Amino acid sequence: MYINEKCPCENDCCANGTCSTCANEAFSSADEGSCCSSGGDAEMVHPLSSPVFKFVGVFLIIFLITLIANNIKTFRRIGFADRLQNTITIDGTGKVTAAPNIAVTSVGLVTEKSDVAAAQLENSKKMNELVSSLKKLGIADEDIKTAQYQIYPKYSYEEKKGSNITGYSVSQSLDVKIRDLAKISEVLAAAGAAGANQVSGIQFTIDEPKNLRAEARAEAVKDAQDKADKLAEDLGVRLGRVIGFSESQGGSPAPYAMMTKDAVGGYAEAAPQIQAGTLDIQSNVSVTYEIR
Repeated sequence: MYINEKCPCENDCCANGTCSTCANEAFSSADEGSCCSSGGDAEMVHPLSSPVFKFVGVFLIIFLITLIANNIKTFRRIGFADRLQNTITIDGTGKVTAAPNIAVTSVGLVTEKSDVAAAQLENSKKMNELVSSLKKLGIADEDIKTAQYQIYPKYSYEEKKGSNITGYSVSQSLDVKIRDLAKISEVLAAAGAAGANQVSGIQFTIDEPKNLRAEARAEAVKDAQDKADKLAEDLGVRLGRVIGFSESQGGSPAPYAMMTKDAVGGYAEAAPQIQAGTLDIQSNVSVTYEIR
């Protein structure tokens, strides 16, 4: 640089204003000084070392650290309430009683013969007669289902000879759904007439109980609400919004008629009269309220 002396252009540097030639040379070198309007030597300042840039850099670093810290706190709070809430949890019960409209029974036949083929032949003949009789009573094809079919040997034991096969048993059973409850006795009589020697029982149920379950749930929720209102009054608090709910459903066991061979038509003079009774559909709810 040319400080307080003649520039190459023969002008006094910084004496009467900055010479353009001198100024251009000053900014072309970061290591040299520059002319100023008042004369003297001034250092060339790099933009990255300016106070403004330093301030912005510090601000960005602080901002990033704060952002990261807040994200860590948010991650740790996932699944948790921001603060502990004052709550009460109340249980409620609702029950609806209705008459069953479907009966399900299992009818079986065990046949024993000296060889498998003979046992199968007799068993199949009797079961086919039973299915035919059920259809004549108005039982639909989709309501008759083969539940099991088994063939197994029968053994005898002698001390010298050990175990020997003496014959075979063929066992077959049907699950029968009876939609007309007035025909239960007729179905049992038909089973006896066909030679059925196994009836596991009759269980009653309700077809499509969805509406009854909804009715029981509504009663259970009302029961819980009434209890919560009374408890809030006793405690001197106000109920807020519902923040939790759970439900379990159940009911009384379905009426179940156990049968013996003497109770099946064919072994006795007549099949027994079966009473369907009633069924209870129950809903149990648990409701959590915020209190204020």
